[in-house]
Amino acid sequence: MGQMQRPGWMDVSNTVDVTSPREVCAAVRKLMHRNYPDFDWTVLERLFTDFQRLYDGRYPGYRACDIRYHNSQHVLDVTLAMARLLDGHSRRHGTGQVLEAELAVAGIVTALFHDSGYIRRTQEGQHRNGAVYTRIHVSRGARFLAEYLPQVGLDHLTAICTRIIHFTGYEQDPEDLAVASDGERVLGFLLGTADLIAQMADIDYARKCREDLYEEFVAAGLASAGGEEPCDGAIYRSADQLMRMTPAFIRNSIRVRLNGYFKGVHRYAAEHFDGRHLYMDAIEENCRSLEAMLADSAG
Repeated sequence: MGQMQRPGWMDVSNTVDVTSPREVCAAVRKLMHRNYPDFDWTVLERLFTDFQRLYDGRYPGYRACDIRYHNSQHVLDVTLAMARLLDGHSRRHGTGQVLEAELAVAGIVTALFHDSGYIRRTQEGQHRNGAVYTRIHVSRGARFLAEYLPQVGLDHLTAICTRIIHFTGYEQDPEDLAVASDGERVLGFLLGTADLIAQMADIDYARKCREDLYEEFVAAGLASAGGEEPCDGAIYRSADQLMRMTPAFIRNSIRVRLNGYFKGVHRYAAEHFDGRHLYMDAIEENCRSLEAMLADSAG
């Protein structure tokens, strides 16, 4: 299936609408029930309902999501990727090595709320949007989980979720993150991997970086607004510069994070797809297309 045939709202396999919490919930529940048939997965309906309420601005104490890159589609795409990696892990390993059901739940709920730190609280009206919290959004997400999980009867997962969420951030090297068990570390690797492969495999990745991610970087003080001098701490001077640096970011993310820190667990996606690594195929295609586009514009 050629990449250009995939609409922007569809997942990497072109089978799930990742703008639909209902569709993603159904896909995740099917995978989780297959691997953990004795666990009551009805909890997923509550989690996805609360996720939609949070991003729509109907969750008490919070405003709606007001940024376009780290939005609900991104989170749903990551959550679906997380479920697929868990499925691939289960397929690869024997019964005795499969992650226990409680860890799987922790992985899904943390994926679903891993970017909740971008959502502004009701009283946080002094900023234009939640992108201003880019540098601290992971810690804010951990705080949200600590407050939220007891409300849905998952308080026993608070410690795990508030630890593994940091595998999605860049404040610390993943090797330095404290975990309680080897299984929890694997879960963190899977979560950090899902966050990266879902966004880099997005059919609209390049456009979203130029138009949406750059806008978030400007709000966060990581990039300069058009025509302005770089502010202190800015990394990017223009959207064009961000685009020129993106192929290197992709290659570096594969080498350092996916294959390095996260021990190549992205390969479990190929186990899920019966040998086809659809995420990496799409990432490579995105990188080649962007490099070709940049070469054409430079020529």
